[in-house]
Amino acid sequence: MRVGSFVLGAQFPGQGQGEALYRAVRSAEVAEEAGLDTVWLAEHHFVPYGTCPSAVTLAALLLGRTRRIRVGTAVSVLPTTHPVALGEQAALLHVTSGGRFSLGVGRGGPWVDLEVFDAGLEAYEKGFPESLDLLLRWLREPSVGTSGERFRFREVPVVPRPSESLTEGPGPEVVVACTSPASVRTAAERGLPMLLGMHIGDEEKAEMVALWRKHARAAGRPAAEIHRAAHVSAGVCQIADRRTDAAETLLKAMPGWLRQGLGAHITVDGRTRQMRDPYAYTELLCGLHPVGPPRLCADRLAATGERTGIHRFALLVEGSGDLAATEENVRRLGAEVLPQLH
Repeated sequence: MRVGSFVLGAQFPGQGQGEALYRAVRSAEVAEEAGLDTVWLAEHHFVPYGTCPSAVTLAALLLGRTRRIRVGTAVSVLPTTHPVALGEQAALLHVTSGGRFSLGVGRGGPWVDLEVFDAGLEAYEKGFPESLDLLLRWLREPSVGTSGERFRFREVPVVPRPSESLTEGPGPEVVVACTSPASVRTAAERGLPMLLGMHIGDEEKAEMVALWRKHARAAGRPAAEIHRAAHVSAGVCQIADRRTDAAETLLKAMPGWLRQGLGAHITVDGRTRQMRDPYAYTELLCGLHPVGPPRLCADRLAATGERTGIHRFALLVEGSGDLAATEENVRRLGAEVLPQLH
């Protein structure tokens, strides 16, 4: 079982953006000190929900500051990024970090980002498979050209080539954020592991894993590849000696952040959107994920592994909104929860 942190650079009410980013960087450094497996970095534009606009850039900083821990994006948004540009960055980080980089990609949302980056709504609604396939070709082939609907260019050499790095793997791991049956199928047909969100519980995640396996088999993926697919489960983790204290910490801080952060999203086409009730959503997260004493947290992670077959976790540890509390939370996760899982 591999446990990592999930870092958003969340800007809580009353905080500055620099404060949020400093906490994000510091929590990642502490994650390595505490023995966690991976730091997963979120990417958002124009909203205080997350203040990191480029997960791959922050990953480069953290790979330079660390020596052991794996760093991944969760996720880099493909519709607003050229797949070749992202592929070049991913290859560079893979080669220079000794293979410690994981590239998580996703479709994002129908946000104003599509207008700002001149991608258009169609890139979000229809273009994800084409972008993903071009990205995968860039990470696996010596030269690439394409004549697709969105991207067209003559064949050019891949520099640097991920396969020429001094690592065991041929290139960086690619993980796909999945929130719908269509995205599950997209990942499965390409043999790519899924990143499943913190808003759903074990039963729904188990169903998505089963659906992934079904589509992977139908696509002719090798049985060994299907068996060893290392999906990732996102969640929230808050540790305290009593469960009520851990939940209270999150219920005091997270609703204000969620209300401010999620409320700032603007749709590109003016479509109506419903926002979850922030307090009720925080209560839901406390019930789904490891929130409470170390023994309870370890049991909950183990139970998720048994129910879903997922043994990698990306846990939001900054739910208190406080730097010192976040550092303590990460250290307790490493010192008091991980040993019980091993």
